Amino acid sequence: MARLKELYKSKIASAMKDKYGYSSCMACPRLQKIVISMGVGKAIADKKFMELAVKDMTTITGQKPLICKAKKSVSNFKVRQGDKTGLKVTMRKERMYEFLDRLINLAIPRVKDFRGLNPKGFDGRGNYSMGLDEQSVFPEIDPARIEHQQGMNITFVTSAQTDDESRELLRLFGMPFKA
Repeated sequence: MARLKELYKSKIASAMKDKYGYSSCMACPRLQKIVISMGVGKAIADKKFMELAVKDMTTITGQKPLICKAKKSVSNFKVRQGDKTGLKVTMRKERMYEFLDRLINLAIPRVKDFRGLNPKGFDGRGNYSMGLDEQSVFPEIDPARIEHQQGMNITFVTSAQTDDESRELLRLFGMPFKA
C-alpha cells in the first residue's frame, strides 16, 4: 500500500474528523484524483516535440497520456481545429498516492527559488491547482537529454466542500503552502 494512503487512513482522517467534527472517518474529505495537463502548442510546427512530451509525461506519471485536440481554429496561434495541442493524465488510487509522495518529497524541493505553494490556487469547491515551469524537477527525467523545457499544470480533486477543508487535507499530506 502507498505510504501516503496509509498515512491518510491512520492519522489524517482522524485529525480531520477531530478538527471539523465529522460524524465518522468516512465523512472526512479525501483525495479523489490528480489530473496533470501539459500544453504542447509547439507540436503544431514540430511533430517530434509531441513524441518527446508524451515520453516525458509517461515517465513521470507511469501511465500513457491522453492526447487532446484543439476544439476551435485560432489563426493568431496558427492552430486548426483537430490539431494535437495538449496532453493529460488522470491518476487515481495507488498510482495517485505514489505520485503525490514523489511530488511532495522529491520534485517540489528541487524547484529553484521555492518559497512555498500559492494558497490562492483553490477554486472555491475544494480543488487545488498548481503549475510547474519545467519537467526536470522530477527525478525520473534526465536533465541532460531534455531538448525543450515544458511546464505542466497539476490539479488535485478532493471531496472537500470548502477550500479551508481542502487546504487542511493537503497540508496534512505535506504540501508546503506559503504562510
